[in-house]
Order: sequence, then structure tokens, then C-alpha cells
Amino acid sequence: MKQLDDAAAVIAFDPAVFEILRHPQRTVETTFPVKMDDGASRIFSGYRVQYSNARGPYKGGIRYHPAVDMDEVMALAFWMTIKTAVVNVPFGGGKGGVTVDPKKLSLGERERMTRAFIRSIDDIIGSKKDVPAPDVGTGPEEMAWIADEVSRLRGVADPGVVTGKPIEAGGSEGRNKATAQGGMYALQAIRAAGDVPSPARVAVQGFGNAGQWIARLLAEGGDLVVGVSDSKGGIIKEDGLDVAAVTSHKEATGSVAGFPGAKTVTNAELLTGERDILVPSALENQITAENAPRLRAKLILELANGPTTPEADAILRERGIIVIPDVLANAGGVAVSYLEWEQNRTGAHWPESEVLERLATIMSEATVAVRERALRYGVDFRRAAFILALERLSEAIKSKGWV
Repeated sequence: MKQLDDAAAVIAFDPAVFEILRHPQRTVETTFPVKMDDGASRIFSGYRVQYSNARGPYKGGIRYHPAVDMDEVMALAFWMTIKTAVVNVPFGGGKGGVTVDPKKLSLGERERMTRAFIRSIDDIIGSKKDVPAPDVGTGPEEMAWIADEVSRLRGVADPGVVTGKPIEAGGSEGRNKATAQGGMYALQAIRAAGDVPSPARVAVQGFGNAGQWIARLLAEGGDLVVGVSDSKGGIIKEDGLDVAAVTSHKEATGSVAGFPGAKTVTNAELLTGERDILVPSALENQITAENAPRLRAKLILELANGPTTPEADAILRERGIIVIPDVLANAGGVAVSYLEWEQNRTGAHWPESEVLERLATIMSEATVAVRERALRYGVDFRRAAFILALERLSEAIKSKGWV
């Protein structure tokens, strides 16, 4: 809401539209039992927030994490509403989650829990109503279970009910690197305008799917990846890391920590090192009022959702640090989700080259539009992105006669 207020303070919007966007259209909290491997039943808590369908079906991932609660899911659903409008895909915003540490579940327990959660919200999801996708703690495997469970419940296949599926289950080529690739396209558009040095020294916080892919893509593009971290620690090598070797090390050991020839650092040290580009790609609230004054990056590419608090944002603006905000930088995931949904609706399957070409167009056009508003109103990219989203949401809300 603070981010919404910041944008609305720059340009006048209809107060009725503004008030609509301050409230989710529907919140669902559910509990459901799951039989565990030892035969006991365990009760899980799940959430689904349908924030806005002004521009199309609700769209947003399902997160499995011990810290999931209604407040977090509501914030993420709001961000999705903004994000889909920024990149101009025909979706609204939603989000879901289950309060659980998926690493502590067996494969069978995770599948039974996923199917039970979907049964508890089956009446509110669908390819024309609400389309889930992967998020933290979930991936293609869970999405395939969801699509299958919905088909079983309804007696008819509806592959478009969820995106981020495996290729064999109707998924899209290029989906595994979509978030990072979209971030690259946004970064390239900013670089083309001369706003950031190239090549650059880069640190990546978070080395899951998005973090691994962005590190790889940046290195392939000629940048020097000097630091990466995950939940267990970080590493620095000032003359550059071999990203492929670090990825193999993490797969073998479960962490980037202990990579041969690199200095071990904490996440805090990785964030505050002297770099050209910092890429937070883990969880929210990583850049705060406490550490923002000590950040030495020239540009922050937000691949995580909400990695920067509003208080930290103000400090970064004051210090002249460029932030490519999450609602633009990590929108490649929802953009390719839209392309997957479109393929499912038409029965098509496009090659990766076509998917990435369409993604490049979506991200480049969105970045140019955000930068244009930043220049027009004299604001940072985050407020510019929110202004762009509010313009599009306002048009949709008014065209429907809601105000």
C-alpha cells in the first residue's frame, strides 16, 4: 500500500479506483488433512487471495514456505496485480500458499498435500477464473499434480488451469529460465539507454532457479559474476566465479558455501559488497533501512518479490542507486505463463526461440514504457512502474463500469 501511495502522490487518479485497488476481491483461508507416511494425519493451512480480475483471470503462484500467512499472500497477490498490468498481459493478480517446509516432506507427502490443497480451493480456480503457477518451494512437478487433480475432479482436461507445468504436461519451452531471462531483457533495455555500465561486476543473492539462471545469463553476456549466496551462506571470488561449476557444487552439496577457491561470506556481506549490479533473487525484505545506507551497488535488479522495503527504497533513491523493480524485473515469469496459457488454449506448442522472441518484445516494451514515465514525471523506476500499472488498471476498471 505504501508503494501504491507513493505512485498516487505523483499523478492524480480517480479516488474510487484507488479505493478499489486497496482491497482484495476475495481471500480464502483453508485447512485440510493429509495422511503422512507414518499413517498419522496432519492438518495444513492454505491460502488463496484473488486480488483483482479487472484485466483478466486472477494469476499468481503457489508458495510452500514455513512463513506463509495471509498477510504475505495478500501482498504478493497485490504485486501480481501490478506486475501483470506493467507487462500488459491479460491477467489480474492472485497468489496462494501453504504454511509448510517442503524440504521436510517426502515426495509422496508433498504430492498428497498438493492435491489436498487443490481440492480445498477447486471451486475458485480454472483457466478462465484463476490460474496458479509455481513460486517459492514449488515447481513443475507440483503444477503437473495440480493440473491432474483438477482434471480428475472435473472429469475433463483443463491444462490452462495452471502454468509452469513440465513440457510433457503442456508446459511452455523456456519456462525454466523465464524469470531470469525477462530480467535480462529489462536490464538490456535500461543498458541501451546508457543507465548502467557494461560489462559489470555482479553479485547474486539467492541461488535457486532464478538466481542460477541470471548468473549464467549475465556471465554469458560478458559480465563478471563475483559473488553468489543461498540460505546457507555466500561466496566471493573477485576475479569471477565459474557459474556452471558453482551450480554443480550446489547440486552436489546442497549449498554454494564451501566452493573451492572462493571466500566464504554471509548474506549481509554479499549485499553490501562493492559491485556494479546486485541481484536479490531470494525472499522479500532483504534490503532494509538498516543495510540500505551501506549498499555499494550502482544498480539493483529485483528478481525476488519485494526484496526492498519502502523505507530502504527511499534511501536508495536519495543515494542515486538505480532499482529495476520486481514488478518489472521478475515479470518474465508471468509473461511466459501467459504464453503457456495461450498455447494451452489453442493447442499449440511453440519452440523456445519463438517463446523468447515474444518474451523479449513484452519485456522491452514494458521497460521502455516504464522508463518513459520515469522521465516524464521525474521519478524512479518503481514509482514509474506503478504509475503505468495504475493507468492500465484504471482504464480497465472504468471500462467495466465499476466506478
